[in-house]
Amino acid sequence: MKGLESSQFVDPDLRRQTFMKANDFDKKFDAGEDITNHLDLSKARRPEQEQRRVNVDFPIWMINALDKEAKHLGVPRQSLIKMLIARHLEKALA
Repeated sequence: MKGLESSQFVDPDLRRQTFMKANDFDKKFDAGEDITNHLDLSKARRPEQEQRRVNVDFPIWMINALDKEAKHLGVPRQSLIKMLIARHLEKALA
């Protein structure tokens, strides 16, 4: 039987990864070094940042005002709506 390193069952991407001890990783992080090459970000998640679709009906005058402001700021309407709601919630929850 072949050794694990040369086994056909070991993922080729896994063989190319470099591993380091947690202590070394912590030292690099604390020193401000870029550690992103040592992370698998393919399954990274941001808690409470998952998206869920919500449908909201707006009166036409409000859509026109949102579109005008979004164009002025150079952002899509959806981004403007998110920014306005986030601003309001931050103030309300403060």
